[in-house]
Amino acid sequence: MLHELKEMSTMAPIHPQDVAEAAAAASVDPSDPAENFFGYAVMGVPFESGHYLAFRHFPASSIGPGYRAVWLREPDGVWTIFADAPPDVSCMRYVGTGITHSVTGPVELHWLSPTSARIEVPDAVDWRIDMGNTPATRVAGITARLIPAPLWQSDAFLAVMGAMMGPMLRAGRMRLAGRVPNGQTYRMRPLRVWALADSAATVFGRDAGRPRGLPEQEHLADLWLPQRGLFVADVVARYPSTAGRGDVTDQVRTVSTTLPGSRWGS
Repeated sequence: MLHELKEMSTMAPIHPQDVAEAAAAASVDPSDPAENFFGYAVMGVPFESGHYLAFRHFPASSIGPGYRAVWLREPDGVWTIFADAPPDVSCMRYVGTGITHSVTGPVELHWLSPTSARIEVPDAVDWRIDMGNTPATRVAGITARLIPAPLWQSDAFLAVMGAMMGPMLRAGRMRLAGRVPNGQTYRMRPLRVWALADSAATVFGRDAGRPRGLPEQEHLADLWLPQRGLFVADVVARYPSTAGRGDVTDQVRTVSTTLPGSRWGS
C-alpha cells in the first residue's frame, strides 16, 4: 500500500531495490493458520550452458527466521539448494524430495544500483542480475494489485491467472497454485514483476554463458520454472495444506546437507 501511495502521489517509479528493502521490515499475517512467507524472488534464469539459477529472499516467515536461498540446476539435471537457514525452515521443507543436494551457509545479496544486484554463494555461485520494466510486466503488476484479496485464495482463479501470465510474460508455463515435491499445496501472490534485462553468472568458477531458455522447460512437481528471467516482489507464499498442523516435523523431507568434494573443484 505504501508503494501504491508513493506512485500515485509523486509518480516516481518504484524500483526492485525499493521493494526489496521495504520487505526487510515486513511481517506475515499472524492470523493465517497456514505456513506463509513474505518477500521477493528471482523466479529463475536459464543459461545457454544448461545451468538454471533461482533466488528466494523471504525476510518474514511464520515458521522461523527469514532466509535467502539460491537454487541451482546443473546441465545434468542435478539440483542443489543453498540456504542461509536450516532445511526445516527454508525451501527444502517444501521441495526437498526433488533436490539432490542441500547446503546450509552464507547466501549474499548486494545491490549495485536500484535495478541491479549481485547474488553470491561463496565458492559456488557468483550471479549478476539487471532488471527492467516491459509493457507486459507493467500490465502484470497493475493487474495483480487490482485483484481483490479473496480471489488470491481461489485455486481455480490462480490457475487462470497462471495460464494467462506465462505466455504474456514469454515465460512458458506458469502455475500460481498447486503441489510442491514434498506434497504440500501452495499458493503464490506476486504483486510486482520485472523482467531481467540481462544476467551473467559463474557456477563453481565456470561461465554459465548468456541467458537462454532450456530445450525443455524445467519444473519441480507443479512449480514450473520460467524460461525467461523474472523478478517478482511483494510476494506472499502460502501453504494451505499445513493449516492447523501443530507438529510440523512430518512436513520436512530433506537430503544430504553437503556436496561431494569433487563438485567444488575448478
